[in-house]
Amino acid sequence: MAVTAQNVRVNGEAAVASDPIIHKGKYRFPPGLRLNLPLYTGRSFFDRTNPILLFEYLQRYGRAAHYRLLWHHIVLLNDPSDIREVLVDKAQCFIKERTQKRMKILLGDGLITADGEVHKRHRRIAAPAFHRQRIQAYASTIVEYAAAMADEWKPGKQMDVAAEMMRLALRITARTLFDTEVTEEIHAINDEANAVMDIYNDLIAMPRAEDLLRWRVPIPVLKRFQRSKDRLDSVVDRMIARKREEMVRVGREAESARTDLLSMLIAARDEEARSGGLSDLELRDEVMTIFLAGYETVANALAWTWLLLGQNPEVEAELIAELRRVLGGRLPTLDDVAKLTYTEMVFAEAMRLYPPAWAMGRQAICDVEIGPYHFPKGTFLFFSQYIVHRDQRFYDEPLEFRTERFTPEAKAQRPRFAYFPFGGGGRQCIGESFAWMEGVLVLATLAQRWQLDVVKEQKIALQPKITLRPKHGIRVIPHMRQK
Repeated sequence: MAVTAQNVRVNGEAAVASDPIIHKGKYRFPPGLRLNLPLYTGRSFFDRTNPILLFEYLQRYGRAAHYRLLWHHIVLLNDPSDIREVLVDKAQCFIKERTQKRMKILLGDGLITADGEVHKRHRRIAAPAFHRQRIQAYASTIVEYAAAMADEWKPGKQMDVAAEMMRLALRITARTLFDTEVTEEIHAINDEANAVMDIYNDLIAMPRAEDLLRWRVPIPVLKRFQRSKDRLDSVVDRMIARKREEMVRVGREAESARTDLLSMLIAARDEEARSGGLSDLELRDEVMTIFLAGYETVANALAWTWLLLGQNPEVEAELIAELRRVLGGRLPTLDDVAKLTYTEMVFAEAMRLYPPAWAMGRQAICDVEIGPYHFPKGTFLFFSQYIVHRDQRFYDEPLEFRTERFTPEAKAQRPRFAYFPFGGGGRQCIGESFAWMEGVLVLATLAQRWQLDVVKEQKIALQPKITLRPKHGIRVIPHMRQK
C-alpha cells in the first residue's frame, strides 16, 4: 500500500459565501474571506511563514477565492483554464506581482524578476546558452559528479539526503555555470544566498523594504540582508571580471569553444535588437538567478523524490528494474535519458506532490476578464502548483504517489495547467530541459548503487520560501544494493 504524501489540514471558519460570483460595481469577484486578511490573526490558516496554509484553506471556495490585504484585491486561481488565460492568452495584461518583484532586491533584473522589454531582451540573449544541444553537453558532468557522490556515501551511516542533494547540485552548477569546482568563492555565494533566503519572508512582509534598503535604514533584519547581499555581489562581480579577463586573454577562437554558461552569456549578443550583450550589472543579475534556480530547485526536487521512494517500496522496485534493464550496471549517458521513461515518471510525480516552485503570481495592469470574473487594474492573481497539483479533480487519490499519472495517455487527458512545475507561457523556466535531464541522470546514477531508508522518527515539514524546502531536512540510512 502506498504511503500518502504529507498534507497540511486546517480547521478554519466555514465558507462565508456560496455564490460563484460576487458583484462589486462593474467588477465580478469569486467568493472568499469577508474580512481583511490581517484581521484573521490567530486563525489556523494565518501563518506568515507558511502561506500554503492559507491557499489550502481557500480551496474550499472552489474555482477561485478572493480576499483583501489592506487595500489590495487578491485572488487565488485554482482552475487550469483560468491560469492559462493569465500566463498565455492574456499575458500582456499582467506583470510580476509584488512578492516576486521583491525578489529584485536579491536577483536584480534577472530572468525571474524582469518585466516587459527587459525580460524579452535578456531571454533572447540567454536563449542560446540554454539550447537543447548546449544543455545536453552537460550530461557527462552530471553523471561524473553523481557517481563521485555515490562513492562517498557510507553504508549504515545516517545522513540528510536534502543536504546531500544540495551539495551535489552545487557541484554541478559550479561546473556548468562557472567551469570550476566548488571553491571558497562558490561556498561564499551559497552561504550568503542561504543567509538572504533565511530572512526573505521578513523582507516580503515589510512595507517599502526596497526603499528602506536603498536608504540604508538601520533596522537589524535589513542590516543583515545588506551585509550578505554586499558580500554576495562582491564575490559574483570578481568571478565575472575574472572570466572576462580570461576570455580576452585566450582569444576569440578559444572563447567560441567554451561551454560554461557564464562564458556564453558574456559572449552573447542581442541580434534581434542589434545591440550588444549584457553589462556587468546585468550579468550579475543573471548569474545569481541561474545559480539559485540552477541548483536550489533541482536539489529540492531530488530530496523530495528520495523521501517518496523510501516511503513507496513498490515504486522503488519498478525503478530499479528499469535501471537494471536499460543500464545493466553501467553509468547512464545522455542517450539513456530517453530510454529511462519510468525514472522520468518518478521524478515527475515527485514534483507533482512537492513542486520546487510552489506558487506564482501576477498583477493586472488593466481591467481584465479571467473566466467568469472581471478584475480591476491592480488586482493580484496567485496560483499555486502545490495546490493545483493536489486537486482531486485532476488526480484520483491526489496524496498518493502514483507514477502511472505520467504515462503519455494520462498526461494527454489532463488540462495543460493541471501540472506546471516550471511555469508556463512566455516566462516558462528557460532551464527546464536541464532540470529534467539532471533529475533523471542523478536518480539513475545513485539509485543503482544505493537504497535510502527513510528514518521513521523524524518530522517532515514544509518550508515554503523562494522554493519548497524540507524544513528539517530528510534523514535517511543508505544501504548498498545487491548486484
